[in-house]
Amino acid sequence: MPIYFDRYPPTPYPPAEAADCIDIGLVNNMPGAALEATERQFRALLDSAAEGVVVRLTLYALPDVPRKDAAQRHVSRFYSDVSDLWNRHLDGLIVTGTEPRAPSLIDEPYWASLTRLLEWAEHNTHSAIWSCLAAHAALLHIDGIVRRPLRDKRFGVFECARVSNHPLTANGPARLRMPHSRWNDIPADALKACDYRILTRSEDAGVDAFMKQRKSLFVFFQGHPEYDADTLLLEYRRDIGRFLRRERDSYPAMPRNYFDDDAVDILSAVQERAISDRREELLADFPTAVMAGQVRNTWHSAAGCVYRNWLLYLRAQKDQRLRAMESRRPGKALRAVTFGSPK
Repeated sequence: MPIYFDRYPPTPYPPAEAADCIDIGLVNNMPGAALEATERQFRALLDSAAEGVVVRLTLYALPDVPRKDAAQRHVSRFYSDVSDLWNRHLDGLIVTGTEPRAPSLIDEPYWASLTRLLEWAEHNTHSAIWSCLAAHAALLHIDGIVRRPLRDKRFGVFECARVSNHPLTANGPARLRMPHSRWNDIPADALKACDYRILTRSEDAGVDAFMKQRKSLFVFFQGHPEYDADTLLLEYRRDIGRFLRRERDSYPAMPRNYFDDDAVDILSAVQERAISDRREELLADFPTAVMAGQVRNTWHSAAGCVYRNWLLYLRAQKDQRLRAMESRRPGKALRAVTFGSPK
């Protein structure tokens, strides 16, 4: 089934026969060039997962996320203000992370807007997905769980194991690969102490996906199932540019388990040259096209499975909600379907 955008051409609204579609909001907090890439990634992931399910996707932006002029123009044209949500209901919500600017999340300029969004989502969605920094912010606000800084960036594609049988991971593989890109971590013991249910985890990368049933089903990802095949490559190139411009002191490590041996040899030569001749002009010689032709999306199938299960959950919850609204007879209240109680 197609994904319909609320304010995006060429098909802003579902046809009349799709009046029972699933309404999902995407709060895209990414800045700069990553803004459009992120919306494209989530649209593609939802599209691949939505067979037999009609989805209407509305883009939202927090007003306090700093953006450059080009990104702000895109937001003004295609995004709704998050304040439009306060008096409405959505079936599902996806909230992305962003690059941190402050040492503490509570000092980020968008903290107040993001926490209001968290509180709204609990009462006005069937389920919400919190990605990366948004997941860390949610944990801090809900249960006071403070993320821990890592010595080095957790960067690459990591093998994860399914550690909980759960409808969100149904029909998925027992082991899956998932990209991660973050400087902070939430350890498993902190999650378990607050009754979160871990779905997938990696020996090398830690907890990948987890959830908690509140009034809404909250799903959290420290990894990035939405990433394109070349997203880690482009992030690596961006970090090299920051090194060449002396915005960071150390040369970035390559993403782990991502490049083949030939690519590693090529990129090692790039590193040697950059360290010995540190000039921003060298970034023009980075072999982006060659590397993009070699990397593969090895997580697409597993990511699509999780999002497929999430959409089916939203549809089931919406069906129950509509039936409950139609049935006004005493004693006919329907029991809500939950994914939640830990085993």
